[in-house]
Amino acid sequence: MRHIGAHVSIAGGVENAPLRAEKIGATAFAMFTKNQRQWKAPALTEETVRAFANNCKTCGFDPLYILPHDSYLINLGSPNIEKLNRSRLAFIDEMKRTEALGLINLNFHPGSHLREIPEEQCLETIAESINQALKATAKAKAVLENTAGQGSNLGHSFEQLAFIIERVDNKERIGVCLDTCHLFAAGYDLRDKTAVADTFSLFDASIGIDYLKGMHLNDAKLELNSRRDRHESIGKGKIGIAGFEAVMQHPATRNIPLILETPQPEIWPEEIALLSSLEKHDAP
Repeated sequence: MRHIGAHVSIAGGVENAPLRAEKIGATAFAMFTKNQRQWKAPALTEETVRAFANNCKTCGFDPLYILPHDSYLINLGSPNIEKLNRSRLAFIDEMKRTEALGLINLNFHPGSHLREIPEEQCLETIAESINQALKATAKAKAVLENTAGQGSNLGHSFEQLAFIIERVDNKERIGVCLDTCHLFAAGYDLRDKTAVADTFSLFDASIGIDYLKGMHLNDAKLELNSRRDRHESIGKGKIGIAGFEAVMQHPATRNIPLILETPQPEIWPEEIALLSSLEKHDAP
């Protein structure tokens, strides 16, 4: 059984996220731990933490299949020292909030050089930002999300992700979340069983399959290697049903959260059911 869900709202408090996930038939979910459009937020109260834990237990959600995401404001590779320091402090706070909620992994976008510094320097800065965050926190894992290669965002190639991971001191607290739309936009084919197998094999050779801690399942509006991040509903984009069937049947997608970020939340229950049905021919 695969664990499939979506990135659900925390309106009214993070404790409502598991309730919303259960409502759409999810067995996994993603969420923000605070308002992602603001740098700071009030600390999580004991009451909120307790309510979140109780709702997760009642709804049957294991922390392994909950994948919080940090704020999009954060840029751990910023060339501006003031903005970099602000991002680092915000990321540490996000890691601490993840730990306070009893969760394991924090998903984040690596960072952007903003065309102001060389790519390698930015990647080094991202790795150092992660090292600082891991030293300032206890046990949460920092989970890099691959990007589409749009603009100056880094992390769109397996080589770039591997470069960062190699420079992280504590390898037990670093991982990767692969977004299918981002993969496709960055030039990694996923349209059939062979393409999916080849992409996972390349990931394993470049980074190591054990670093895979989650996936975002999104179809792509645009063609392969478009370098543009344009999500589409499952089966309605350029990846197609055959590609997602292959993803759902690949051994790498077992025992990790598989999260929808598709553009029509009203059909998430149908998409979850569809993805679940696609693993029916999975080998034991």
